[in-house]
Amino acid sequence: MIYEVIDSHCHLNFPKFNKDMHETILRARSSGVVEMINSGIDYKTNADSLELARKYDFIHATLGLSPQMVPDANNEKIEQILSQMERNIDKAIGIGEAGLDFYYCTSDAGRERQKKVFSQVIEIADRYNKTLVIHGRDGEDLALEMSKDLDRVVFHCYGGSLGTMQKIVDVGHYVSIPTLVCFSEHHKSIAQNIPLENMLIETDSPYLSPRKGRNEPAFVLDSVSVIAKLKGIDEAEVALATIENTRRAFEL
Repeated sequence: MIYEVIDSHCHLNFPKFNKDMHETILRARSSGVVEMINSGIDYKTNADSLELARKYDFIHATLGLSPQMVPDANNEKIEQILSQMERNIDKAIGIGEAGLDFYYCTSDAGRERQKKVFSQVIEIADRYNKTLVIHGRDGEDLALEMSKDLDRVVFHCYGGSLGTMQKIVDVGHYVSIPTLVCFSEHHKSIAQNIPLENMLIETDSPYLSPRKGRNEPAFVLDSVSVIAKLKGIDEAEVALATIENTRRAFEL
């Protein structure tokens, strides 16, 4: 049976899709993926995401500034991306992915810079009332502390503790479960414990494939059966709840 779902986070404009992006998109649609949210991480991928959203009415763009690029980027590059976000704010459904990545960045100076830039991104999301998509790796608690006053926040590809997840849910934010849930015990426990009304699902394509090789939006369906089993509910209920949550989270 085909369920309708939304892949709430993918990167169709990344090089792994260069040869067959259109076919990948069609494959997702024929599998039941009715909408896809394509997330930018820097100037080029933001521009590409906007172009994808212009070309396909069922693909939506978010404009991001990945924390992984922040420690090495000069101020001019950061400013360029922040002003790109503001210029194109009406064409995007959200701001992000942006946030804190303390897994890769271990220096105090680099982390301070990530915090400073993230606060600038939060300010844009707040000023224009846009959903904020957070990349928080080993910095989930601080990312929550910095963003808790915003109306709509999605913790994308969440892999933090169950305690922090509960705090995220308590302030009314959303947690997105990646296709990692198909094989990661930690992500299974997150999916099992999160209230269904706070859950989104995503592939983070081309990463984190539940199958061999490259991930793609069609594979988001693999998560639905796993989550349904973990929660002891019907697959249709998971599909419907996550679609409704995604539309509410991004005001679609």
